[in-house]
Amino acid sequence: MVKSAIVGLFGRSPFKPMQKHMEIVAECAAQVVPLIAAVVADDTEAFVKARARILELEGMADDAKNAIRSNLPKSLLMPVDRRDLLDILQAQDSIADTAQDVAGIFSMRQLTVPESFDGLVQAYAARVVDAVVQCEKVINELDELLAMGFHGRQVERVSEMIDVLAAIETETDDQGMELAVRLFKLDDQMPTGTFILWHELIQKLGNLADLAENVGDRLRLLMAR
Repeated sequence: MVKSAIVGLFGRSPFKPMQKHMEIVAECAAQVVPLIAAVVADDTEAFVKARARILELEGMADDAKNAIRSNLPKSLLMPVDRRDLLDILQAQDSIADTAQDVAGIFSMRQLTVPESFDGLVQAYAARVVDAVVQCEKVINELDELLAMGFHGRQVERVSEMIDVLAAIETETDDQGMELAVRLFKLDDQMPTGTFILWHELIQKLGNLADLAENVGDRLRLLMAR
């Protein structure tokens, strides 16, 4: 169903399938927030629901990615190289893969949220999702960029949007560092396996924002050519 829907978008613009893929990716990443909220609340039903939705959306993103790869014309009559679009596509897809990794970490062991985190992990998750949402906004500007021939005021506008994305990513770096500091203070108070999983989780959440910024950086390079 996703593949046929993606293929149907190619008649409008090569960018439409890219934007549809990013929409799926952003929805997938957004599920990290209710996933962690469920962990905090020790709500097994809500956790299972959020995890299942992440897995479903990650699969949809893969289907969309494969459909785009199979149907993107070998040559594009526009100021964009096919390889550049595929690079951006892969960067987008990595976001959904990482959201799945986050769900997988919580599936390995029943983790409880340390009291010393005091809501920071929820705020961290929300902010990394903000980065992905900003990335989606940037990708949704591709059609306007094409209409302007990747020149002029629209390039400046998108560059400013990418700057906002970079600023959000920097905020998540600070949040991730604060969480890591609090985690290491608990090193001798939790099982080694639990400590390792929390450390990996903090990194994976940060990777969501890093990968979103990477998409923006790739588009910035594309505009600079």
